[in-house]
This record gives sequence, structure tokens and C-alpha cells, in this order.
Amino acid sequence: MYLNRESNYEKHPRTRIHGFKEEVFSGYEDIIEELNKRCAKRPFVLTVDCYPGVDDGELLGALKALGADRVILTEELFKGEQTIRQQLKYQLTDDRVFGKLYAGEIRDFMDEEKLEKAAEAVKDASGLTLIYGFGAALVSPGDLLVYADLARWEIQLRYRRGMGNYRADNGDEDILKKYKRGFFVEWRIADKHKAEHFESIGYLLDTNRSGEPKMISGRAFRTALGETAARPFRTVPYFDPGVWGGQWMKEVCGLDAQAPNFAWSFDGVPEENSLLFDFDGTVVEVPAMDLVLYQPRNLLGEAVFARFGAEFPIRFDFLDTMGGQNLSLQVHPLTEYIKKQFGMQYTQDESYYILDAGDDAVVYLGLKDGIDREEMIADLKRAQEGERPFDADRYINRFPAKKHDHFLIPAGTCHCSGKNAMVLEISATPYIFTFKLWDWGRVGLDGKPRPIHIEHGEKVIQWDRTTEWVKENLVNAFYTVSEADGAVEEHTGLHELEFIETRRYWFDRPIDLNTEGTVHMLNLVEGAAAVVESPEGAFEPYEVHYAETFIVPAAVGAYRVRPKNADERIGLIKAYVR
Repeated sequence: MYLNRESNYEKHPRTRIHGFKEEVFSGYEDIIEELNKRCAKRPFVLTVDCYPGVDDGELLGALKALGADRVILTEELFKGEQTIRQQLKYQLTDDRVFGKLYAGEIRDFMDEEKLEKAAEAVKDASGLTLIYGFGAALVSPGDLLVYADLARWEIQLRYRRGMGNYRADNGDEDILKKYKRGFFVEWRIADKHKAEHFESIGYLLDTNRSGEPKMISGRAFRTALGETAARPFRTVPYFDPGVWGGQWMKEVCGLDAQAPNFAWSFDGVPEENSLLFDFDGTVVEVPAMDLVLYQPRNLLGEAVFARFGAEFPIRFDFLDTMGGQNLSLQVHPLTEYIKKQFGMQYTQDESYYILDAGDDAVVYLGLKDGIDREEMIADLKRAQEGERPFDADRYINRFPAKKHDHFLIPAGTCHCSGKNAMVLEISATPYIFTFKLWDWGRVGLDGKPRPIHIEHGEKVIQWDRTTEWVKENLVNAFYTVSEADGAVEEHTGLHELEFIETRRYWFDRPIDLNTEGTVHMLNLVEGAAAVVESPEGAFEPYEVHYAETFIVPAAVGAYRVRPKNADERIGLIKAYVR
């Protein structure tokens, strides 16, 4: 229907790491055997630190086989649940979706007296002491530090299955509220803590699959991250249904044909995605954020790192409404607003690159000339109260959308994709900060009304972004940068108010590119497959396929992209920080 060939989209991209066959362990039996060897001398302190969300029951149960003489559990060192809730009241707010970023650390939530006593007890310990849990290294890094890691997407799936937040009896709570606590607090302090201990990790434990743990040496872990930061790679995409979801990804990405729909795919969002390291046949999954935290300069480049710190500022994702419905009408906060209200340092500027479209596809973008702002806000509020549907066509421009169009969406611009469009969303990373204005009267897949944030939205809408300005500045603002020997480079965006630049390449022969010291994020928007090579042989040739997003770290420098099939003309879009 959407492809004239079989799907070759790789859903489980792997980065091959050679030379560590003896430092990779699968299953609890092998893991316990290795740890027993390392803990043979006495006294010995084994510290097993964990990312919040690790299945403590499973992992701690397995570690009992070590026969520790003393076990110190960090969960007993934290303040009580009600105390922590009170402490987080400012960060978590009463909103279902939005909180405020927490800038502190794990020990803010620990009982200092209990923490000190535990640390003193370790100093006098005999035999084998096991320190276990979130923040365990704060008690003592021990004689051996094992870090049990977990990807954020897996955490979200566990939330859906009833897992609560750390030190919170909230398994039955609204999933959005659990996610909010993770996003604004837990993951921030956990990443900060983990980053401080990368060099001292003796073993990295992959706990993403229940009952199927993998463990690698700290040396193998750090080497894998270092090698990945010097070659092209992909993160592991995930796909999720939604009330407006479509059918395109099912076919093109080779997904479950029986599923009702797929709405989103995050394919190129290191904060959410993971990496798969293939150690001679044993595949280990780690959060892609580990790479960002451990190799920020090589990955991002000095200039991007200086500007954003250890954060990946660009994201690519899919929004599939082919055979589906309109997205919610929405707007993103201005930088000043997101900074003051939520503690975020930059905002969600974005764009819609149209990978595919039906004949009736449209994009809602910007305001119509001559509208009355008070009337529009009043109509949005009436719609939210259920008095009458919001007449989007009265207030919002609607532009026809066709394949390879590019719509630019600087923060403060009202927008949404209509039905029958396949969008590659190219944007800044703060993806959670979407103010929905109107959702066409729908409820979510959970049967609950989807969150609407008119009170935020009305404060950031840029009322001067009306029809003519939008046409001139935000719709297919293309121009040719260079053209030679059948290869064309085009500027496609983004708007000057946005920090991301995008370039599109059309070619049927090899083209030479250079990171020039800044990270590149790319997607193959036309053609079956391409090969990314190093002119100097610095990395193994890397094959990418249609609709796949891949990253070229800043440290790569010069690289070459060629069509895999000699007679095929391909299209490639590249995003980078200006």
C-alpha cells in the first residue's frame, strides 16, 4: 500500500563491539558465578547501585546466592513517602503532565543520619557486605561497583503495568503523573548520580528484560560507549499507538499488522531510546543517555556541549496519521516561558517533514488574518467545557501537505498535522512541553479526557504569525545551496528563530559530508538503502534503510554517503545545531 517493496526497516539496530568475549555474561547463573569469583577475598564490599525502576525483587533475589553476611538496602535509608511527597510538592505541582525540573541530587531524599550510620557500618564490616539499591554508591562504592541499568522506555512500560515511582505507593496512579515524577525528578537525579560513577563501574548490568539479565565489564561498557561516539549509529526505536494513530508505520517499519494503529515512533531520541551493543553474539541493551553523559564532547562537539551541556538537543520522531485522525491542535512554549515555568533551558522548536501524504493531507499552521484573539480563546474554553466543538478552520490556516514538504514550527506557533499524513518531526528535544488547545472532542486510549492546557497556551501564542507571514517564512522555505554532478544540496529550514538547521540532499552517486565539529542527525527520506563510509577507513561501512534515523557524532569528521543500489537516486535530510 505504501511501499512497492518489502520493508527493510531495522527495528533492532546493533553496534558491534569486538574483543570482550570473556567479559560478557548472560543469565543469573553466569553472573553470580562471576561475582563470586570477584568477591572471593574477605572482607569484601559489593555495591550494586540501581536505576529507579529496576526490579528489586528479581535482582535482589538472585543476589542472595552470593551468601552475603550483611545486606544494606538503600530503600531503608530514604525519608518516608509522605516526607518525600511534601518535599516534591513544588516540583510535581497539581498538573497531570507538567512539573518543574529538579536540580538537586539523590541524597536530598535520604535520611542523612541513616546514611552516615550505614557508611560507618561498612567500614567495620567483616565477611561479604552487599550494599544494594538506588544510590547505593553514596553509602560506599565498595571494593566492586556493579550498576544495574534500565532504559526509560522500559520504565514507562513498567509504569503501565502497575509499577509505581521510587519510594511511592502509587502503582495505581494516573500514568501521566507517574511519568511526570520520573521525567522531572527521578531520572534527573539518577542520571546525575550515574554520570559521577562511570569510571568506577566494575560491571554494568542490563536489566531491561525480566529474567534475562546481561552483564558486561566496566571496561567493555566504557569502550563500547567510546567506540560508538566515533562512528555512525542508530538508537533502538519504539512504537506506540494513539487515538489518532495511522497505518503507515505498520507496513514501512514491519510492525504488528493486527494492531489497531501506531501513532508515534521515537527513532532518534537518546533521552528515551536505548543502544544495543553486540558483543560477539551477546546483545546488551543500555540507555542511549549513557552515551550522552559519558561522551558528550565526542558525540555533540565542543560548541554544542558548551551550549547545551550533556544533553542531546535534536530529536527525530514519527507521527503517523495515514488512515488515522488529526493530531491535537497545539502550541509550544517560548524559551522565556519554559525557563520560568518549568526550569527548562530551551524550548521545543520543531518542524514537520512530510514523508508521505494522502491526497487530502493538510497541516494546520499559524493563525488566519483578522481573527479576534479573545474570541478564539473563549471558543477554545467553550469547546473544552463541551458546549460546542472548536471551529479550527475559522481561526487556523490549513495548508495542503504533500510528500517532501517541510513545515517549520517555531515555538509559539499554533499547529497540528491533519489526517493522512506521515510526519518526520524534526525538533528540539524538550518533547514533553506541548500545550494542547483542542483535541477534537476525543478521549485517550485509557478512556480519560486528554489533557488540555489552554491556560498555558494562551500565554505563549504568537498572535502576529498570520497567513502571509506563515506562507513566506514557514512553508517550504527551500533554496538550493549547491548543485554539481547530479548531487543537489537544499536548505529546507528551520526558521531563523530556531537553532536547528536542516539540509536535504538528492544524489545517485557518493557525496562527501563533514560534521565540522558538531553532531549530525539524519534520515533516509527516499530510496531503499544507503551506505555511510569513512574516506579514511576510520569506521566500518554502516548501512541505513528507508525512513531510518541515524546519528553521526561530531568526532567522526569526514564521512561519505552513497546509494547502496548504483542506479537509485536517494534523498537524505540532515539536522544540526547552527
